[in-house]
Amino acid sequence: MFKHILVPTDGSALSESTVARAVSFAKDAGARITFFYAQPDFPMPIYGEGALIDPTTPEQFAKSAASEASAILAKAKASADEAGVASDTDTAVNEVPYEAIIDAADRHGCDLIFMASHGRRGIAGLLLGSETQKVLTHSKTPVLVYR
Repeated sequence: MFKHILVPTDGSALSESTVARAVSFAKDAGARITFFYAQPDFPMPIYGEGALIDPTTPEQFAKSAASEASAILAKAKASADEAGVASDTDTAVNEVPYEAIIDAADRHGCDLIFMASHGRRGIAGLLLGSETQKVLTHSKTPVLVYR
């Protein structure tokens, strides 16, 4: 049914568990995977009384973020390779992760987004605003939530 699955990952323990489950799912479905990492943009510093000044330049930040993305995506791809599942990786700089995820799914022609959920409920879920919830709300591509 599904032939191309987008699997967003951030390298967290929950995300790594989701990568493993997505690889198993893709293998059973005969699908290929594109692993995706949304890189943060350089944060605009706000200086005020008592503020700490971060000596990191935008270039250093971008290099560090790209390095982190490469490491996280390489680990996910290795998991798929080990299971014999065809996979690719992609990353983009975007301060709004859910938008980057939806854009990646569209750009790669994915027919499913396979995401993790932290399972927050009540006030915590409402206040923290899950990226998964935002993808569910805004994506035209079906989303499978692994919890």
